[in-house]
Amino acid sequence: MLLEGKNAIIYGAGTVGKAVASAFVREGARVFLACRTMATLEDAKARIGGQVEVAPVDATDEQQVTEHADAVADLAGSIDITMNVIADTDIQGTPMLEMALDDYIRPVITAVSSKFLTSRAAARHMIKQRSGVILALGGSVERNPSMHDYNFGGIQVTFDAVESMRRQLSVELGRYGIRVVTLRTSGLVESIPVDYANRDMILDSVIGQTLTGFPASPSDVGNVAAFAASDWARTITGTEINMTCGTAID
Repeated sequence: MLLEGKNAIIYGAGTVGKAVASAFVREGARVFLACRTMATLEDAKARIGGQVEVAPVDATDEQQVTEHADAVADLAGSIDITMNVIADTDIQGTPMLEMALDDYIRPVITAVSSKFLTSRAAARHMIKQRSGVILALGGSVERNPSMHDYNFGGIQVTFDAVESMRRQLSVELGRYGIRVVTLRTSGLVESIPVDYANRDMILDSVIGQTLTGFPASPSDVGNVAAFAASDWARTITGTEINMTCGTAID
């Protein structure tokens, strides 16, 4: 098993969080799943099974994040992996000029704040053990002119900001044996609510841009995350893993 003996904190118990946690558990990791609501956590735990421990944590709250990470490190003996996949609270499908400032800037504030807090909390323990993996989901956004009708809202700025953080963290933490990697997809259609007003437009755009005719699924993200967090990927850091199904050709 790729992650046997590893301890992982995953923030976010939605579609992606459950998929990543399931893959980690399958590969032998002990998973500490955190999100704001206990009901969501209990449902996720029941669906995942295995070595999953849950705790209500607001990933944008500094004290809660720090105390939870410290508690995990004390209980498990280490924090080997951390991944933050909480919702970015973004709005897509509305032209930028028609958006309110709060709606545009909210995902940037949410993502940067929470990923700063969760990465810092884990890294403080990873530095002591001189090993660890910090994973992000997002990556660079395509700047293809053919996507001019796809109104991303603030999520492009959000992803670019997180990528800047990933570069900075990888440089600052590499000397301690800590790797920082982004998993880049072209969009996860399963995470779009069925009643979302612009869902059909987003689906067409995400699928239409791929070379394979299908985008990555949450289970794909879980599988690649398990690999990226394992020692098999020990040479990979400071970069993104391209899971865009050909939407982005490097």
